[in-house]
Amino acid sequence: MIRSTDPEIILPYLHDASNLSGGYAHEVVFPEDEQDVIHILDEACRSKTPVTVAGNGTGLVGARIPFGGIILSTTKLGGFRKVCRIHENSAYAVTGPAITLRKLQEAVSAHGFLYPPDPTEQNAFIGASVATNASGARSFQYGATRNWVRRLKIVLPTGDILELRRGECFANNENYLIVKGSKNTFELPLPHYTLPHTKHSAGYYVAPGMDALDLFIGSEGTLGVFTEVEVELIPKPYGFFSGIAFFEQKEHAWQFVDQVREESLKNRISREKDSLNACVLEYFDFSALNILRDIYPEIPQQARSAIFFEQEIRPGSETRLTTEWLQLLQNHHVLLSQSWFGKSVKEHTRFRIFRHAIPALVNKILRQYKQMKIGTDFTVPNEHFFDLLGLYQQYLENSGLQYCTFGHIADNHLHVNILPRNDQEAKKGWELYNQLASQIIQWGGSLSAEHGIGKIKKIYLLKMTGRSGMMEMALIKKKLDPDGILGRGNIIPEEFLNNEDADER
Repeated sequence: MIRSTDPEIILPYLHDASNLSGGYAHEVVFPEDEQDVIHILDEACRSKTPVTVAGNGTGLVGARIPFGGIILSTTKLGGFRKVCRIHENSAYAVTGPAITLRKLQEAVSAHGFLYPPDPTEQNAFIGASVATNASGARSFQYGATRNWVRRLKIVLPTGDILELRRGECFANNENYLIVKGSKNTFELPLPHYTLPHTKHSAGYYVAPGMDALDLFIGSEGTLGVFTEVEVELIPKPYGFFSGIAFFEQKEHAWQFVDQVREESLKNRISREKDSLNACVLEYFDFSALNILRDIYPEIPQQARSAIFFEQEIRPGSETRLTTEWLQLLQNHHVLLSQSWFGKSVKEHTRFRIFRHAIPALVNKILRQYKQMKIGTDFTVPNEHFFDLLGLYQQYLENSGLQYCTFGHIADNHLHVNILPRNDQEAKKGWELYNQLASQIIQWGGSLSAEHGIGKIKKIYLLKMTGRSGMMEMALIKKKLDPDGILGRGNIIPEEFLNNEDADER
Protein backbone atom coordinates (compact mmCIF):
# COMPACT_ATOMS: atom_id res chain seq x y z
CA MET A 1 0.00 0.00 0.00
CA ILE A 2 1.26 3.44 -0.93
CA ARG A 3 0.68 6.44 1.37
CA SER A 4 1.68 10.02 0.70
CA THR A 5 1.49 13.41 2.36
CA ASP A 6 3.12 15.09 -0.64
CA PRO A 7 0.94 18.09 -1.62
CA GLU A 8 1.66 17.45 -5.31
CA ILE A 9 0.23 13.93 -5.05
CA ILE A 10 -2.75 15.09 -3.00
CA LEU A 11 -3.57 18.02 -5.29
CA PRO A 12 -5.36 16.12 -8.12
CA TYR A 13 -7.77 14.67 -5.55
CA LEU A 14 -8.93 18.14 -4.50
CA HIS A 15 -10.81 18.58 -7.78
CA ASP A 16 -13.49 16.85 -9.79
CA ALA A 17 -15.80 17.75 -12.68
CA SER A 18 -18.04 19.83 -10.38
CA ASN A 19 -15.35 22.55 -9.98
CA LEU A 20 -16.12 22.66 -6.25
CA SER A 21 -13.22 24.52 -4.63
CA GLY A 22 -11.66 24.66 -1.17
CA GLY A 23 -10.88 20.98 -0.65
CA TYR A 24 -7.94 19.89 1.50
CA ALA A 25 -6.51 16.72 3.07
CA HIS A 26 -3.33 15.74 4.90
CA GLU A 27 -2.79 12.37 3.23
CA VAL A 28 -3.79 10.19 0.29
CA VAL A 29 -3.66 6.39 0.57
CA PHE A 30 -3.76 3.78 -2.21
CA PRO A 31 -4.97 0.42 -0.85
CA GLU A 32 -4.26 -2.56 -3.07
CA ASP A 33 -6.55 -5.14 -1.51
CA GLU A 34 -9.29 -5.69 1.03
CA GLN A 35 -6.92 -5.98 3.98
CA ASP A 36 -5.38 -2.60 3.15
CA VAL A 37 -8.85 -1.04 3.18
CA ILE A 38 -9.65 -2.65 6.55
CA HIS A 39 -6.37 -1.35 7.99
CA ILE A 40 -6.98 2.21 6.74
CA LEU A 41 -10.55 2.36 8.07
CA ASP A 42 -9.59 0.84 11.43
CA GLU A 43 -6.80 3.37 11.84
CA ALA A 44 -9.15 6.22 10.89
CA CYS A 45 -11.85 5.07 13.32
CA ARG A 46 -9.40 4.95 16.20
CA SER A 47 -8.21 8.49 15.48
CA LYS A 48 -11.66 9.77 14.35
CA THR A 49 -10.09 10.87 11.05
CA PRO A 50 -12.47 11.55 8.13
CA VAL A 51 -12.00 9.33 5.05
CA THR A 52 -13.14 10.42 1.60
CA VAL A 53 -13.36 7.67 -1.01
CA ALA A 54 -12.07 8.93 -4.36
CA GLY A 55 -12.77 7.53 -7.81
CA ASN A 56 -11.56 8.92 -11.13
CA GLY A 57 -12.66 12.53 -10.63
CA THR A 58 -15.59 12.49 -13.07
CA GLY A 59 -18.29 13.30 -10.49
CA LEU A 60 -20.44 16.42 -10.79
CA VAL A 61 -21.51 16.97 -7.17
CA GLY A 62 -18.19 17.21 -5.30
CA ALA A 63 -18.50 13.84 -3.52
CA ARG A 64 -14.82 12.92 -3.81
CA ILE A 65 -13.48 16.31 -2.69
CA PRO A 66 -12.25 16.10 0.93
CA PHE A 67 -12.55 18.80 3.54
CA GLY A 68 -10.02 17.41 5.96
CA GLY A 69 -8.77 13.95 6.84
CA ILE A 70 -7.43 11.45 4.35
CA ILE A 71 -8.30 10.43 0.80
CA LEU A 72 -8.77 6.76 0.03
CA SER A 73 -8.06 6.40 -3.67
CA THR A 74 -9.58 3.28 -5.22
CA THR A 75 -7.23 3.42 -8.23
CA LYS A 76 -5.25 0.32 -7.25
CA LEU A 77 -8.20 -1.77 -6.07
CA GLY A 78 -8.41 -4.08 -9.08
CA GLY A 79 -9.27 -2.10 -12.20
CA PHE A 80 -6.08 -1.41 -14.08
CA ARG A 81 -4.13 -4.19 -12.35
CA LYS A 82 -6.73 -6.94 -12.14
CA VAL A 83 -8.24 -8.50 -15.25
CA CYS A 84 -12.01 -8.26 -15.47
CA ARG A 85 -13.34 -11.83 -15.11
CA ILE A 86 -16.14 -12.58 -17.56
CA HIS A 87 -18.38 -15.60 -16.99
CA GLU A 88 -19.79 -16.32 -20.42
CA ASN A 89 -22.17 -19.15 -19.50
CA SER A 90 -24.01 -17.05 -16.92
CA ALA A 91 -23.43 -13.66 -18.60
CA TYR A 92 -21.84 -11.65 -15.83
CA ALA A 93 -18.54 -9.91 -15.07
CA VAL A 94 -16.57 -9.50 -11.85
CA THR A 95 -14.05 -6.72 -11.36
CA GLY A 96 -12.46 -4.38 -8.88
CA PRO A 97 -14.00 -0.92 -8.43
CA ALA A 98 -11.38 0.97 -10.46
CA ILE A 99 -11.98 -0.30 -13.99
CA THR A 100 -13.37 2.48 -16.17
CA LEU A 101 -16.69 1.98 -17.89
CA ARG A 102 -14.92 2.23 -21.23
CA LYS A 103 -12.46 -0.57 -20.32
CA LEU A 104 -15.30 -2.68 -18.96
CA GLN A 105 -17.30 -2.29 -22.17
CA GLU A 106 -14.26 -3.15 -24.28
CA ALA A 107 -13.57 -6.25 -22.19
CA VAL A 108 -17.12 -7.63 -22.32
CA SER A 109 -17.55 -6.66 -25.99
CA ALA A 110 -14.60 -8.87 -26.90
CA HIS A 111 -16.64 -11.78 -25.53
CA GLY A 112 -19.82 -10.79 -27.37
CA PHE A 113 -21.53 -9.00 -24.49
CA LEU A 114 -22.80 -5.52 -23.57
CA TYR A 115 -22.99 -3.93 -20.13
CA PRO A 116 -26.32 -2.11 -20.64
CA PRO A 117 -26.03 0.98 -18.37
CA ASP A 118 -24.67 3.79 -20.48
CA PRO A 119 -23.38 6.67 -18.33
CA THR A 120 -22.12 9.52 -20.48
CA GLU A 121 -18.75 9.72 -18.73
CA GLN A 122 -16.96 6.58 -19.90
CA ASN A 123 -13.87 7.44 -17.83
CA ALA A 124 -15.83 6.94 -14.61
CA PHE A 125 -14.85 3.94 -12.48
CA ILE A 126 -17.43 1.17 -12.18
CA GLY A 127 -17.31 1.53 -8.37
CA ALA A 128 -18.21 5.21 -8.62
CA SER A 129 -21.04 4.49 -11.06
CA VAL A 130 -22.48 2.02 -8.54
CA ALA A 131 -21.98 4.55 -5.74
CA THR A 132 -24.18 7.06 -7.59
CA ASN A 133 -26.54 4.59 -9.33
CA ALA A 134 -25.40 6.20 -12.55
CA SER A 135 -27.43 5.99 -15.74
CA GLY A 136 -27.24 7.44 -19.21
CA ALA A 137 -28.58 7.50 -22.72
CA ARG A 138 -29.70 3.84 -22.81
CA SER A 139 -31.51 4.04 -19.48
CA PHE A 140 -34.78 4.55 -21.38
CA GLN A 141 -34.57 0.90 -22.40
CA TYR A 142 -32.31 -0.70 -19.82
CA GLY A 143 -32.67 1.39 -16.68
CA ALA A 144 -29.95 2.58 -14.30
CA THR A 145 -26.92 0.81 -12.83
CA ARG A 146 -29.02 -0.61 -9.98
CA ASN A 147 -30.80 -2.97 -12.39
CA TRP A 148 -27.51 -4.63 -13.40
CA VAL A 149 -25.61 -5.08 -10.12
CA ARG A 150 -25.61 -8.75 -9.02
CA ARG A 151 -23.21 -8.62 -6.08
CA LEU A 152 -21.04 -6.22 -4.09
CA LYS A 153 -18.22 -6.83 -1.66
CA ILE A 154 -18.04 -3.97 0.81
CA VAL A 155 -15.71 -3.08 3.69
CA LEU A 156 -17.44 -1.19 6.50
CA PRO A 157 -15.69 1.19 8.90
CA THR A 158 -16.38 -1.36 11.67
CA GLY A 159 -13.99 -3.75 9.92
CA ASP A 160 -16.86 -5.94 8.77
CA ILE A 161 -16.87 -7.34 5.26
CA LEU A 162 -20.27 -7.55 3.62
CA GLU A 163 -20.84 -9.75 0.61
CA LEU A 164 -24.29 -8.94 -0.69
CA ARG A 165 -25.78 -10.93 -3.54
CA ARG A 166 -29.04 -9.85 -5.13
CA GLY A 167 -32.00 -11.92 -4.05
CA GLU A 168 -30.54 -13.16 -0.74
CA CYS A 169 -31.37 -10.49 1.87
CA PHE A 170 -34.57 -8.43 2.02
CA ALA A 171 -36.24 -5.93 4.35
CA ASN A 172 -38.68 -7.60 6.73
CA ASN A 173 -42.32 -6.72 7.48
CA GLU A 174 -41.21 -4.33 10.24
CA ASN A 175 -39.28 -2.31 7.63
CA TYR A 176 -35.87 -3.39 8.91
CA LEU A 177 -32.90 -4.70 6.98
CA ILE A 178 -30.93 -7.28 8.96
CA VAL A 179 -27.48 -7.48 7.38
CA LYS A 180 -24.83 -9.96 8.51
CA GLY A 181 -21.22 -8.89 8.23
CA SER A 182 -18.08 -10.92 8.87
CA LYS A 183 -18.08 -9.86 12.53
CA ASN A 184 -21.39 -8.14 13.37
CA THR A 185 -25.06 -8.24 12.49
CA PHE A 186 -26.66 -4.88 11.72
CA GLU A 187 -30.35 -4.08 12.21
CA LEU A 188 -31.11 -1.12 10.00
CA PRO A 189 -34.45 0.72 10.33
CA LEU A 190 -35.42 2.00 6.90
CA PRO A 191 -36.60 5.56 6.22
CA HIS A 192 -40.29 6.25 5.76
CA TYR A 193 -40.03 8.65 2.82
CA THR A 194 -41.39 7.56 -0.55
CA LEU A 195 -39.14 7.60 -3.58
CA PRO A 196 -40.29 9.38 -6.76
CA HIS A 197 -41.65 7.18 -9.56
CA THR A 198 -38.87 8.34 -11.87
CA LYS A 199 -35.17 7.79 -12.44
CA HIS A 200 -33.71 8.53 -9.04
CA SER A 201 -30.31 8.81 -7.37
CA ALA A 202 -30.87 11.10 -4.40
CA GLY A 203 -30.21 9.75 -0.92
CA TYR A 204 -30.53 6.22 0.38
CA TYR A 205 -32.81 3.90 -1.57
CA VAL A 206 -35.86 2.61 0.26
CA ALA A 207 -38.80 0.42 -0.75
CA PRO A 208 -41.02 -2.18 0.96
CA GLY A 209 -39.27 -5.55 0.99
CA MET A 210 -36.19 -4.03 -0.64
CA ASP A 211 -33.01 -5.96 -1.37
CA ALA A 212 -30.13 -5.09 0.97
CA LEU A 213 -27.89 -4.58 -2.05
CA ASP A 214 -29.94 -1.54 -3.05
CA LEU A 215 -29.16 0.38 0.14
CA PHE A 216 -25.49 0.57 -0.86
CA ILE A 217 -26.07 1.34 -4.54
CA GLY A 218 -26.28 5.14 -4.66
CA SER A 219 -24.83 5.64 -1.16
CA GLU A 220 -21.99 7.84 -2.50
CA GLY A 221 -19.15 6.53 -0.34
CA THR A 222 -20.91 7.17 2.97
CA LEU A 223 -21.55 3.60 4.15
CA GLY A 224 -18.64 1.46 2.98
CA VAL A 225 -15.86 0.93 0.45
CA PHE A 226 -16.59 -1.31 -2.54
CA THR A 227 -13.78 -3.79 -3.19
CA GLU A 228 -15.48 -6.02 -5.75
CA VAL A 229 -18.36 -5.48 -8.17
CA GLU A 230 -20.32 -8.11 -10.08
CA VAL A 231 -22.57 -6.97 -12.93
CA GLU A 232 -24.99 -8.66 -15.30
CA LEU A 233 -24.40 -8.60 -19.06
CA ILE A 234 -26.54 -9.11 -22.17
CA PRO A 235 -25.62 -10.36 -25.65
CA LYS A 236 -24.19 -7.55 -27.77
CA PRO A 237 -26.86 -6.27 -30.20
CA TYR A 238 -26.45 -7.20 -33.86
CA GLY A 239 -26.46 -3.53 -34.81
CA PHE A 240 -28.15 -0.14 -34.56
CA PHE A 241 -30.01 2.29 -36.74
CA SER A 242 -29.14 5.68 -35.31
CA GLY A 243 -28.96 9.32 -36.19
CA ILE A 244 -28.96 12.99 -35.26
CA ALA A 245 -32.28 14.51 -36.35
CA PHE A 246 -32.45 18.30 -36.63
CA PHE A 247 -35.64 20.36 -36.22
CA GLU A 248 -36.43 23.99 -37.01
CA GLN A 249 -38.74 24.25 -34.01
CA LYS A 250 -38.06 22.76 -30.59
CA GLU A 251 -41.74 21.91 -30.17
CA HIS A 252 -41.51 19.55 -33.14
CA ALA A 253 -38.66 17.71 -31.43
CA TRP A 254 -40.66 17.46 -28.19
CA GLN A 255 -43.72 16.05 -29.97
CA PHE A 256 -41.56 13.59 -31.90
CA VAL A 257 -40.07 12.29 -28.65
CA ASP A 258 -43.48 12.00 -27.04
CA GLN A 259 -44.77 9.82 -29.88
CA VAL A 260 -41.62 7.68 -30.13
CA ARG A 261 -41.65 7.08 -26.39
CA GLU A 262 -45.31 6.07 -26.44
CA GLU A 263 -44.78 3.70 -29.38
CA SER A 264 -41.65 2.20 -27.82
CA LEU A 265 -43.30 1.50 -24.46
CA LYS A 266 -46.35 0.01 -26.14
CA ASN A 267 -44.22 -2.31 -28.28
CA ARG A 268 -42.22 -3.47 -25.25
CA ILE A 269 -45.39 -4.39 -23.38
CA SER A 270 -46.76 -6.30 -26.36
CA ARG A 271 -43.29 -7.85 -26.99
CA GLU A 272 -43.52 -6.96 -30.66
CA LYS A 273 -40.33 -8.12 -32.34
CA ASP A 274 -38.60 -5.92 -34.90
CA SER A 275 -40.90 -3.00 -34.11
CA LEU A 276 -40.07 0.63 -33.37
CA ASN A 277 -38.37 0.62 -29.98
CA ALA A 278 -35.92 3.41 -29.19
CA CYS A 279 -33.14 2.53 -26.77
CA VAL A 280 -31.83 6.12 -26.85
CA LEU A 281 -33.52 9.52 -27.23
CA GLU A 282 -31.25 12.47 -26.39
CA TYR A 283 -32.12 16.15 -26.72
CA PHE A 284 -30.07 19.24 -27.66
CA ASP A 285 -31.54 22.73 -27.46
CA PHE A 286 -30.48 25.69 -29.62
CA SER A 287 -27.82 26.83 -27.14
CA ALA A 288 -26.30 23.34 -26.97
CA LEU A 289 -26.16 23.20 -30.78
CA ASN A 290 -24.45 26.60 -30.85
CA ILE A 291 -21.78 25.33 -28.46
CA LEU A 292 -21.32 22.21 -30.57
CA ARG A 293 -20.97 24.28 -33.77
CA ASP A 294 -17.45 25.19 -32.68
CA ILE A 295 -16.38 21.66 -33.52
CA TYR A 296 -19.30 20.65 -35.78
CA PRO A 297 -19.75 23.52 -38.27
CA GLU A 298 -21.89 21.22 -40.46
CA ILE A 299 -24.84 21.51 -38.03
CA PRO A 300 -27.66 23.09 -40.10
CA GLN A 301 -27.90 26.82 -39.46
CA GLN A 302 -31.71 26.76 -39.21
CA ALA A 303 -31.72 23.93 -36.63
CA ARG A 304 -33.25 25.02 -33.33
CA SER A 305 -33.03 21.61 -31.64
CA ALA A 306 -31.89 18.05 -32.30
CA ILE A 307 -32.56 14.48 -31.18
CA PHE A 308 -29.98 11.72 -31.10
CA PHE A 309 -31.73 8.36 -31.36
CA GLU A 310 -30.77 4.70 -31.44
CA GLN A 311 -32.79 1.61 -32.36
CA GLU A 312 -31.40 -1.89 -32.01
CA ILE A 313 -31.80 -3.92 -35.19
CA ARG A 314 -31.64 -7.61 -36.04
CA PRO A 315 -30.82 -9.28 -39.35
CA GLY A 316 -33.61 -8.65 -41.82
CA SER A 317 -35.26 -5.83 -39.87
CA GLU A 318 -33.14 -2.90 -41.12
CA THR A 319 -35.22 -1.81 -44.11
CA ARG A 320 -38.61 -1.89 -42.38
CA LEU A 321 -37.40 -0.14 -39.23
CA THR A 322 -35.48 2.50 -41.16
CA THR A 323 -38.57 3.29 -43.22
CA GLU A 324 -40.73 3.52 -40.09
CA TRP A 325 -38.31 5.90 -38.36
CA LEU A 326 -37.93 8.16 -41.40
CA GLN A 327 -41.69 8.37 -41.89
CA LEU A 328 -42.21 9.31 -38.25
CA LEU A 329 -39.51 11.96 -38.47
CA GLN A 330 -41.11 13.46 -41.59
CA ASN A 331 -44.45 13.59 -39.78
CA HIS A 332 -42.79 15.84 -37.20
CA HIS A 333 -41.18 18.24 -39.69
CA VAL A 334 -37.58 17.08 -39.35
CA LEU A 335 -34.92 18.68 -41.55
CA LEU A 336 -34.64 15.33 -43.26
CA SER A 337 -32.07 16.07 -45.95
CA GLN A 338 -29.78 17.80 -43.44
CA SER A 339 -30.05 15.24 -40.66
CA TRP A 340 -27.53 12.45 -40.17
CA PHE A 341 -28.43 8.75 -40.25
CA GLY A 342 -26.46 5.53 -40.33
CA LYS A 343 -26.27 1.82 -39.59
CA SER A 344 -22.52 1.23 -39.68
CA VAL A 345 -20.35 1.02 -36.57
CA LYS A 346 -18.37 4.04 -37.79
CA GLU A 347 -21.47 6.22 -38.14
CA HIS A 348 -22.90 5.02 -34.84
CA THR A 349 -19.62 5.88 -33.08
CA ARG A 350 -19.61 9.31 -34.72
CA PHE A 351 -23.10 10.11 -33.38
CA ARG A 352 -22.14 8.97 -29.88
CA ILE A 353 -19.03 11.17 -29.92
CA PHE A 354 -21.29 14.08 -30.94
CA ARG A 355 -23.57 13.39 -27.97
CA HIS A 356 -20.72 13.05 -25.49
CA ALA A 357 -18.97 16.21 -26.71
CA ILE A 358 -21.43 18.64 -25.18
CA PRO A 359 -20.74 18.05 -21.44
CA ALA A 360 -17.00 18.32 -22.08
CA LEU A 361 -17.49 21.63 -23.90
CA VAL A 362 -19.70 22.92 -21.07
CA ASN A 363 -17.01 22.08 -18.52
CA LYS A 364 -14.44 23.89 -20.68
CA ILE A 365 -16.59 27.04 -20.63
CA LEU A 366 -16.95 26.86 -16.85
CA ARG A 367 -13.21 26.48 -16.38
CA GLN A 368 -12.71 29.53 -18.58
CA TYR A 369 -14.82 31.61 -16.19
CA LYS A 370 -13.54 29.75 -13.08
CA GLN A 371 -17.08 28.96 -12.02
CA MET A 372 -18.66 25.92 -10.41
CA LYS A 373 -21.11 23.86 -12.41
CA ILE A 374 -24.78 24.78 -11.94
CA GLY A 375 -26.44 21.85 -13.63
CA THR A 376 -29.84 20.32 -13.04
CA ASP A 377 -30.22 16.57 -12.78
CA PHE A 378 -34.01 16.73 -12.38
CA THR A 379 -36.57 14.28 -13.66
CA VAL A 380 -40.36 14.19 -13.40
CA PRO A 381 -43.15 11.64 -13.97
CA ASN A 382 -44.39 11.25 -17.56
CA GLU A 383 -47.54 13.30 -16.97
CA HIS A 384 -45.34 16.37 -16.40
CA PHE A 385 -43.19 15.94 -19.52
CA PHE A 386 -44.48 19.03 -21.33
CA ASP A 387 -44.77 20.92 -18.03
CA LEU A 388 -41.05 20.38 -17.46
CA LEU A 389 -40.14 21.61 -20.93
CA GLY A 390 -42.37 24.65 -20.54
CA LEU A 391 -40.92 25.40 -17.10
CA TYR A 392 -37.38 25.42 -18.42
CA GLN A 393 -38.37 27.60 -21.36
CA GLN A 394 -40.18 30.11 -19.13
CA TYR A 395 -37.45 30.46 -16.51
CA LEU A 396 -34.36 30.26 -18.69
CA GLU A 397 -35.35 32.50 -21.56
CA ASN A 398 -36.19 35.30 -19.14
CA SER A 399 -33.19 34.84 -16.85
CA GLY A 400 -30.58 36.83 -18.76
CA LEU A 401 -28.12 34.01 -18.04
CA GLN A 402 -26.18 31.91 -20.50
CA TYR A 403 -27.34 28.29 -20.48
CA CYS A 404 -27.79 25.18 -22.55
CA THR A 405 -30.06 22.15 -22.19
CA PHE A 406 -29.39 18.59 -23.29
CA GLY A 407 -29.86 15.03 -22.17
CA HIS A 408 -32.13 12.09 -21.61
CA ILE A 409 -35.44 13.48 -22.79
CA ALA A 410 -37.12 10.06 -23.03
CA ASP A 411 -36.85 9.79 -19.22
CA ASN A 412 -38.04 13.40 -18.70
CA HIS A 413 -34.48 13.97 -17.57
CA LEU A 414 -32.77 17.00 -19.07
CA HIS A 415 -29.57 18.62 -17.90
CA VAL A 416 -29.95 22.39 -17.76
CA ASN A 417 -26.46 23.87 -17.51
CA ILE A 418 -26.33 27.48 -16.36
CA LEU A 419 -23.03 29.04 -17.44
CA PRO A 420 -22.21 31.97 -15.13
CA ARG A 421 -19.43 34.29 -16.17
CA ASN A 422 -18.92 35.82 -12.73
CA ASP A 423 -19.94 35.39 -9.09
CA GLN A 424 -22.98 37.63 -9.47
CA GLU A 425 -24.36 35.47 -12.27
CA ALA A 426 -23.53 32.36 -10.25
CA LYS A 427 -25.61 33.65 -7.34
CA LYS A 428 -28.50 34.36 -9.69
CA GLY A 429 -28.06 30.90 -11.22
CA TRP A 430 -28.37 29.16 -7.85
CA GLU A 431 -31.45 31.20 -7.03
CA LEU A 432 -32.98 30.02 -10.30
CA TYR A 433 -31.93 26.44 -9.54
CA ASN A 434 -33.70 26.65 -6.18
CA GLN A 435 -36.92 27.85 -7.81
CA LEU A 436 -36.81 25.04 -10.36
CA ALA A 437 -36.09 22.46 -7.65
CA SER A 438 -39.15 23.50 -5.65
CA GLN A 439 -41.41 22.96 -8.63
CA ILE A 440 -39.84 19.59 -9.47
CA ILE A 441 -40.57 18.39 -5.93
CA GLN A 442 -44.18 19.56 -6.20
CA TRP A 443 -44.56 17.46 -9.35
CA GLY A 444 -43.28 14.36 -7.57
CA GLY A 445 -39.95 14.39 -9.36
CA SER A 446 -36.37 13.73 -8.30
CA LEU A 447 -33.66 16.34 -7.76
CA SER A 448 -31.02 13.85 -8.84
CA ALA A 449 -31.71 11.23 -11.48
CA GLU A 450 -28.12 10.01 -12.00
CA HIS A 451 -25.39 12.27 -10.57
CA GLY A 452 -26.08 11.88 -6.88
CA ILE A 453 -26.18 14.53 -4.16
CA GLY A 454 -22.59 14.78 -2.97
CA LYS A 455 -21.65 17.92 -1.10
CA ILE A 456 -23.25 20.44 -3.43
CA LYS A 457 -26.92 19.43 -3.36
CA LYS A 458 -27.57 18.42 0.27
CA ILE A 459 -29.83 21.38 0.99
CA TYR A 460 -32.02 20.44 -1.96
CA LEU A 461 -32.26 16.82 -0.85
CA LEU A 462 -33.49 18.12 2.50
CA LYS A 463 -36.38 19.75 0.63
CA MET A 464 -37.30 16.32 -0.76
CA THR A 465 -36.97 14.13 2.33
CA GLY A 466 -37.74 16.63 5.07
CA ARG A 467 -35.89 16.65 8.39
CA SER A 468 -37.38 13.33 9.45
CA GLY A 469 -36.12 11.58 6.32
CA MET A 470 -32.67 13.07 6.79
CA MET A 471 -32.59 11.90 10.41
CA GLU A 472 -33.55 8.38 9.32
CA MET A 473 -30.71 8.30 6.81
CA ALA A 474 -28.33 9.56 9.50
CA LEU A 475 -29.40 6.67 11.76
CA ILE A 476 -28.52 4.10 9.09
CA LYS A 477 -25.14 5.72 8.58
CA LYS A 478 -24.41 5.75 12.33
CA LYS A 479 -25.14 2.05 12.63
CA LEU A 480 -22.78 1.12 9.78
CA ASP A 481 -20.24 3.90 10.44
CA PRO A 482 -20.48 4.62 14.19
CA ASP A 483 -17.50 6.97 14.19
CA GLY A 484 -18.83 8.93 11.23
CA ILE A 485 -15.60 8.82 9.26
CA LEU A 486 -16.76 7.91 5.74
CA GLY A 487 -17.81 10.42 3.11
CA ARG A 488 -18.27 13.19 5.60
CA GLY A 489 -20.23 16.01 3.98
CA ASN A 490 -21.86 13.80 1.34
CA ILE A 491 -25.67 13.43 1.22
CA ILE A 492 -26.32 14.11 4.93
CA PRO A 493 -25.58 17.54 6.43
CA GLU A 494 -23.31 17.45 9.49
CA GLU A 495 -26.03 18.75 11.81
CA PHE A 496 -28.01 15.53 11.37
CA LEU A 497 -25.02 13.31 12.09
CA ASN A 498 -24.20 15.31 15.19
CA ASN A 499 -27.81 15.32 16.42
CA GLU A 500 -28.33 12.85 19.28
CA ASP A 501 -31.93 12.29 18.15
CA ALA A 502 -30.51 10.38 15.19
CA ASP A 503 -29.19 7.73 17.57
CA GLU A 504 -32.69 6.48 18.36
CA ARG A 505 -35.64 5.51 16.17
